[in-house]
Amino acid sequence: MKLKMILLFSFLIIEVFSTTAQNHTASVSGLIKDNVSKESVPFANVLIKNASDQKFIAGTVTSEDGRFTIPNITSGNYLLEITSTGFKMKTQKLFIGNLSEYLDLNSIEIEPDINNLAEVVVTNKPSGSSNQIDKKVFSVADNITQSGGSVLQSMQSLPGVTTNDGKIQLRGNDKVIILIDGKQTALTGFGNQSGLDNIPASAIEKIEIINNPSSKFDANGNAGIINIIYKKNKQEGFNGKIGISSGYGALWERKANLPSVRPQYQMTPKINPSLSLNYRKEKINAYLQVDYLYTETLNKNEFVNRTYDDGTVINQQTVRNRDTHFTTLKTGIDWNYNENNTFAFSGLFGSEKIIDNGDEPFFNQDYSQRLRLWQFLEDELKTTVMASASYEHKFMGAGHKLNAGINYTYHREDEKYFFTNTLPDFIGQDAFKLLSDEKVLDLNVDYVRPLKYGRFETGFKFRNREIPTNMQFFPGENSPIDAAAGGWAVYKEIIPALYSNYIYETNKIEAEIGLRLEYVKLNYDVNPDHPTYKSNGYNYTEPFPSVRFGYKINEQNKITAFYNRRVDRPNEVDIRIFPKYDDAEIIKVGNPALKPQFTSAFELGYKKSIEKGSLIASLYYRIINGTITRIATTVPGSTLIYNVFQNADKSTSAGIEAIYTQELTSWYSFNLNGNLYQNTIDAFSVTNLYPQPSTYFGERQQMVSGNLKWNNTLLFDKTLKGQISMIYLAPDIIAQGKINSRFSVDLGIKKTVQKGKGEVFLNASDIFNTLIIQKEVQGMGFSYNSKDYYETQVIRFGYSYKF
Repeated sequence: MKLKMILLFSFLIIEVFSTTAQNHTASVSGLIKDNVSKESVPFANVLIKNASDQKFIAGTVTSEDGRFTIPNITSGNYLLEITSTGFKMKTQKLFIGNLSEYLDLNSIEIEPDINNLAEVVVTNKPSGSSNQIDKKVFSVADNITQSGGSVLQSMQSLPGVTTNDGKIQLRGNDKVIILIDGKQTALTGFGNQSGLDNIPASAIEKIEIINNPSSKFDANGNAGIINIIYKKNKQEGFNGKIGISSGYGALWERKANLPSVRPQYQMTPKINPSLSLNYRKEKINAYLQVDYLYTETLNKNEFVNRTYDDGTVINQQTVRNRDTHFTTLKTGIDWNYNENNTFAFSGLFGSEKIIDNGDEPFFNQDYSQRLRLWQFLEDELKTTVMASASYEHKFMGAGHKLNAGINYTYHREDEKYFFTNTLPDFIGQDAFKLLSDEKVLDLNVDYVRPLKYGRFETGFKFRNREIPTNMQFFPGENSPIDAAAGGWAVYKEIIPALYSNYIYETNKIEAEIGLRLEYVKLNYDVNPDHPTYKSNGYNYTEPFPSVRFGYKINEQNKITAFYNRRVDRPNEVDIRIFPKYDDAEIIKVGNPALKPQFTSAFELGYKKSIEKGSLIASLYYRIINGTITRIATTVPGSTLIYNVFQNADKSTSAGIEAIYTQELTSWYSFNLNGNLYQNTIDAFSVTNLYPQPSTYFGERQQMVSGNLKWNNTLLFDKTLKGQISMIYLAPDIIAQGKINSRFSVDLGIKKTVQKGKGEVFLNASDIFNTLIIQKEVQGMGFSYNSKDYYETQVIRFGYSYKF
């Protein structure tokens, strides 16, 4: 019945949702030849005209070898007209689609005879949409309600995107790969995502969402890919932008602390200065982007009630006051050596300093007795350095090119914890230190050959990744810390991969078929003295096909279909053998026996152009084998809960996503997007080995969930713009339980000053303070409910100036 409800609702919601359309452009190239002598024709006139009214669009003259290139032609239907002294005029159809940036017409032969002119009329149509068959692109500057915040916050209003525990979810799934300028980096994670809440949105130009990646992309990430594009100006001469934003969060106390807890953060300050510089002269383009973000945050304020089958009840609170200093610097130079060869060099530096002061009291059922007080200080420094070099060779004919690149990333995680463990009869002092150095080398070669009706692309990528980790525990008197679980571990990963894609496009059909062949070898060497875990690893050679198809019914309507197979490889943190004690009695542990999960994804899409608006709706279905999730268990005689990553057999997700954008008047437009899905986790059983074997039998879970977002834009005048965003997230299942619904409203206003060179903004997030994370978990022999009143309400203001 629930699946029927989804399908019924899907046909209703299709009539409501849509997305904005913009024009796609491409370069057109070819070679003009004499059809008798087969020799090239120099200095021939090549014109592009509109097919409907034959209005002139663009033109050029062929070079001495008969070649021509006409850049930046908007997608649509045209006439290509060729004239040259001593030859007949030749006119032929020309269709520019949305899938390729380059169109190679190959050789075009013209006939000698100056006196006979011929003309052919075509019936192709303009299409033009920024929502291409493979991705959706969003400008960060358009998100006024989250200006001055982090990248994570800036994404919250995007279609299909939700956030949970500091992670991005696409269509309710957090297995999302985050790229920076098309590359994986330690700044945002090579496996599962990280660090998005500390990257300033001020450094970002745009965000690309790729729900169905082609075989060109790494096979990891079943939910899709988010590509974050840093700012990089290409205007001539010297130019730049400087800005500063500030704000305050946790404006008042949402829920009072339990007794004996240090005060939670209130009126937390934020500051984000930024600088962007660019110099472009002849063959050189150099750029620099510098951002600093300082925040104080009530990072966590969670109240948990644990109930055990023997009648024991424990109430606890976890307060985490966080200070963060995050500095990013991205610089580079592009060198156009000549018309056919370009070199690019770039570097990125990131430094993230985190200080957490945490308090965690534990009380009995009626709060009459404090059982324990666990306090900690976390001092963590993350340092990231990335260096990239690339080379591009352009063959004869626009878009025919070979790219080669090398990318090296170094990431250090230096983490220290200091604990005070207060019980009724003693006070203990404990500590641990974690040091992890991640080194990743990526090599890639990509080849692209434009064709008359699309393009062919192929390439090779090789990755070598190594992460030695060392954890040292320093237990105090009667320490609850498992000091024997420390030591060293080394993560080693080698991934060579080959891919090929063929793209075909006519005025009616858009199609792409690709295959990626990937070999993975992972070794995880563990300290042989570890009490539970031994060395583990895995290897596989797997194909990852991708298919995309689009059919244009007419000028207003288009249907699409997608299929791809993807994998989620466990990240080093997922298999890390060391217990984490930022919660003293709900302890997170990795699992070195964790294996990849494989996903087959299917999608049907529909797009409709509407006057001053448009619509996109998609039906999707995912089948996941070896579902990766955390499973909570206990051991006999203890109330401690251990959260361990496991493979929980098969799960599925079926749903509809839709986006509707409409300009109702010259001063008001809105975007309404929604996602309705049914998640199912099949019955499974797993055994948590740490700290001793404990088996969990999970029953089949199923729930209909979704989200709805309504973004409203008000244009008060040419210089003043406002925005109102509303987000509703329905209840959803998690392993062993569910997460309850959430709702928030954000406001923002932006004004252009100083003749367009300056800009000021003011915004507020979660103005009604309604966003609370509520979870319900049911384990074997216990259950717990939690409510996290972390900081969600923030007021920000700022100023920027372009020069």
